[in-house]
Amino acid sequence: MSSKSHRTAGVKSRPRAKPVDLSTARRMLPLVLRIAHDIVQDQRELDKFSFELEGLDRDKRNLSWPERERRYAVQGEVARLQSRLEEQKKELDQIGAVLADPSSGQVDFPTLLNGRAAFYSWRVGENTVEYWHFDGETARRPIPASWSEGHSGRLVSLR
Repeated sequence: MSSKSHRTAGVKSRPRAKPVDLSTARRMLPLVLRIAHDIVQDQRELDKFSFELEGLDRDKRNLSWPERERRYAVQGEVARLQSRLEEQKKELDQIGAVLADPSSGQVDFPTLLNGRAAFYSWRVGENTVEYWHFDGETARRPIPASWSEGHSGRLVSLR
C-alpha cells in the first residue's frame, strides 16, 4: 500500500516544507498578502493575454502584418507574466508558504495534523488564516476556535 493512499484521487501533493504553527502562519500574512495580491493581478493579466493569444494563434497564417506584430507583443507579455508568477511563487517558497491557487490568491502554510501533512489556508480577501485542509485535499475546513486559544487539541507542530 502506498504511503500516499490517504490523498484524494487526482489531486497532486505539494512539496514538503518546514511545518509551521498557526500563530506563525498568521504572523507571515503581511508579507504573504503583498505577494498574493501581485499574483492575483498578474494571473488576471496572464489569463487575458493568453485568451487573446489563443485567438491570434488559431489564425496565425492569415494575419495581417499589424496583427502579427500584436501576436508577437502578446507572446512577449505572456512570457513576462509567466516569469513574474514563477518569481512570486519562489518568494512564497522561500518564506515557507505554498501557492495553492493563483486565481484566488490562495496560499497554504504547511503543518502536521494528527501526524498527517496538512496546510493552514488563506486567500486574498480574508482577514486572517481561518481554514485548514489535509495535503491532497482541496476542500478547506474552518479552524476550530480551540486551536487559536493555544489548546493544540489535534494539532501537532514540528519545530
